[in-house]
Amino acid sequence: MNPEVFLFRLYVAGKAPNSMQAIANLTKLCDEHLAERHEIEIVDICVDPGRALDEEIYMTPTLICVSPYPGHRIVGTLSSTEPILQILGLGPANRRTFPGLKDRHSAPQVRRPV
Repeated sequence: MNPEVFLFRLYVAGKAPNSMQAIANLTKLCDEHLAERHEIEIVDICVDPGRALDEEIYMTPTLICVSPYPGHRIVGTLSSTEPILQILGLGPANRRTFPGLKDRHSAPQVRRPV
């Protein structure tokens, strides 16, 4: 089975600290979790603002997953690895837990005010 190649497009604003941090964090994440199965395209909106407008990018840094899960957008420095891995289908799926439930398959109960 041939593993899928992840294609990312990261929109940054020049050498701004948040942009540089996002590049470093994405590179590290890809090297650790997607070794040799990723491609990263960096788009500097200071150099090419038209591309940002075409993609409706209004904040930087913004990461777009081009493939295999097109459409996913993550805004920020990408410093929280676990949520990013979950979005990309690479991390463990965390089930939401509800305190006080005895049966984990039952839905939470809605309490109405008295």
